[in-house]
Amino acid sequence: MNEYMKVANDLAEKNNLTNLGGPFGAVVVKNGKIVGKGSNCVVGSNDPTAHAEIMAIRNACKELNTFDLSGCELYTSCYPCPMCLSAIIWSNIKKVYYGNTKEDAAEIGFRDDMIYKYIERLSRNKEEKNIIELIPIDREETIKAFEEFKNKESKANY
Repeated sequence: MNEYMKVANDLAEKNNLTNLGGPFGAVVVKNGKIVGKGSNCVVGSNDPTAHAEIMAIRNACKELNTFDLSGCELYTSCYPCPMCLSAIIWSNIKKVYYGNTKEDAAEIGFRDDMIYKYIERLSRNKEEKNIIELIPIDREETIKAFEEFKNKESKANY
């Protein structure tokens, strides 16, 4: 087994012994060194964003003192959910190794597939209001902060 996937898998297996979250583990690696680790702790923290990949990314960002994880790789015990995929993209990680498939996650009761299908329908401009209703409101006011940011001289784009 790949040494980094073994660490991710060990985190998933150890998490199975707790009631903190599901059987998911992830590590962020840079230049052959683990710089971030995470296990799913959604239940224990009452935080639906506390997936293993998110926790590993948070840990790596803190360790490296940056929000840009360019040059890092992620090893995760399962194919990332849409939220985690988005976080991976935002953090500039370009390579992800995963163990279990999203179909494997569905088999044990995780509902990632519903979100993938929703995103697919959105891309065809067919909203499903029973999942989430996206309603534009007050753009004429909210756009002002965006315009202010656009014109700001010292800003950090990410």
